[in-house]
Amino acid sequence: MRTIYSKDKWSIKDASELYGVKNWGAGYFSIDTSGDAVVTPFGSDHGPRISLYEVAREIEDRGFSMPVLLRIENILGSQIKLLNETFRKVIKETGYRGEYRGVYPIKVNQQEQVVEAITQFGKEYSHGLEAGSKPELIAAISMMKNREACLICNGYKDEEFIDIGLYAISMGFKVFFVVEVPGEVDLIIERAKRLQVKPNLGLRIKLSTQAEGKWSSSGGDSSVFGLGMSHVVDVVDRLKKEEMLDCLQLLHYHIGSQIPNIRDIRAGAMEACRIYEELTKEGAPMGYLDLGGGLAVDYNGSQTDYHSSRNYSMEEYCWDIVETVISVLDRNNIAHPTLITESGRAVVAYYSLLLFNILDVSSFLPPPIPEKLPESSSGLLDNLHSTYEMISAKNIQECLNDALFYKSQARQLFKHGQLSIRERALADNLVQHILIKLSQVARHLKHVPKDLKTVNQTVYDIYYGNFSLFQSLPDVWAIDQILPVMPIHRLNEPPTHPAIISDITCDCDGKIDNFPDPYNERRSIMLHELKADEEYYLGVFLVGAYQETLGDLHNLFGDTNVISIHVNRDGTYKFIREVEGDSVADVLSIVEYDVRTMKNRLRKIAEESIELGLITPKDRKAIIECFFDGLGGYTYFEKED
Repeated sequence: MRTIYSKDKWSIKDASELYGVKNWGAGYFSIDTSGDAVVTPFGSDHGPRISLYEVAREIEDRGFSMPVLLRIENILGSQIKLLNETFRKVIKETGYRGEYRGVYPIKVNQQEQVVEAITQFGKEYSHGLEAGSKPELIAAISMMKNREACLICNGYKDEEFIDIGLYAISMGFKVFFVVEVPGEVDLIIERAKRLQVKPNLGLRIKLSTQAEGKWSSSGGDSSVFGLGMSHVVDVVDRLKKEEMLDCLQLLHYHIGSQIPNIRDIRAGAMEACRIYEELTKEGAPMGYLDLGGGLAVDYNGSQTDYHSSRNYSMEEYCWDIVETVISVLDRNNIAHPTLITESGRAVVAYYSLLLFNILDVSSFLPPPIPEKLPESSSGLLDNLHSTYEMISAKNIQECLNDALFYKSQARQLFKHGQLSIRERALADNLVQHILIKLSQVARHLKHVPKDLKTVNQTVYDIYYGNFSLFQSLPDVWAIDQILPVMPIHRLNEPPTHPAIISDITCDCDGKIDNFPDPYNERRSIMLHELKADEEYYLGVFLVGAYQETLGDLHNLFGDTNVISIHVNRDGTYKFIREVEGDSVADVLSIVEYDVRTMKNRLRKIAEESIELGLITPKDRKAIIECFFDGLGGYTYFEKED
């Protein structure tokens, strides 16, 4: 009764269209003829295709439980190559007389393996890093593999921060201090004189341009960071007074983390170029234009200016930036600067995905309607049954109104003791049957009643996934981020159940109920019937940006197991890093429990239970072993051996 797709007519193409993988996969993800989701880390037209289902099975064979954060290292290299070579191509074709130098903002994903891989893959392109704190700056310096790469220092800077950056300059690194607030310039000047190191300075400016989307407050006059025009003039005058204007080489701005509309990117670049031009007229040597972040990821695959998408390609992004800079600066023969973008999200989003298994399902489909209804003094059950029998396309609104009325009446009668719990349960079941039937009839209508559209959003099953939304996918909860989700196997079978996905925290917000769709908001996802003898695996894709570092310990669910693989050109792959997720003891220690003291307390409680005659010494041994094994166990659901 729930089947929407015909088994005979179902194809891999249908699966690809249903889950939109071709739209959001960027050539890295697709579905093979066996029905498995596959990754092509060198791009859709290059290299091998690796089954994610087979990888998941191998992970468990190695003794790691779900959930697992899977990192595919090669994708980082592919994205860095794509970004740099696209800029190089556009620079050559336009006759641009400057270079491109990308930098990766460490805050997007600070994991050591990520930064290590980016600097390694980016070495040939002089792809650098951006740091916004002392820990990030020290990590960045230690990871730099090319002294021609830029190291951009943003954020608040104290004396120690500045000294670390100056010492890096003295060792030959191309470090830029970006002045975010007016007072910073005095401290930089003072420390530079003290250490006798000439600093490389940049100015972060507040543009009047504001981008659309969730991060629009990053730009505009009310943005938190950056200098207004009067402050820019003050800094220039201060540098002139100290005879240090020759240190000013870079202009920086940032108008948003995920800019969906290319129009805003052009507008920001054009405004920044005018300020750059004026700074050169003031006598600053300049030479670098840092356009900040903003290169978006098309999470929902719609290729629009929706906040979870983008209406431009990588090539269009590069062309618009380069052509805008040329058009503004060539008017007054200003030398073309080295272009810098701080693309973090677009570099790392694709390379990580969260794998988890489904533990159970709460089905919306109720038990069958009994052949004979029990007698009820209220007549409520008969009324509901009659409503179910009379549903047709002509009276769909009337039947919906009746069902909702009787549903409310059943709850009132139960509350006042006029309906038994069995009658209440049967009434609820009848209402569910009515809603399902109404939903089926509505599929064939050109114009669906507004009320029924709302009802359709509640006609779904709940699939319980072995993960914590708050730990692994915090942006889904915090800012309603849409992330692609799909099964990683059985995609050659038609899915039959509309569903939402719940995590295993005891929190109603711990759910995924908004899914990518190129045309509409989609509040459920089609999933398969569970099989008794087979795990059902889902993947949440494009989670490499921010999700790995923003998670919290809601319900004390800790970090997941992390597995990194490297795919070889011949189609083989190797597990290059395995990081065990947090144990129960680990997360208790994080929230300041002393695990050793806790063990002693448990021993004492068990001993007192013997004295009270509640358990035997043999029972105590088993109980203590269970508690201590639990402390050493994974915080997520573990299958019994």
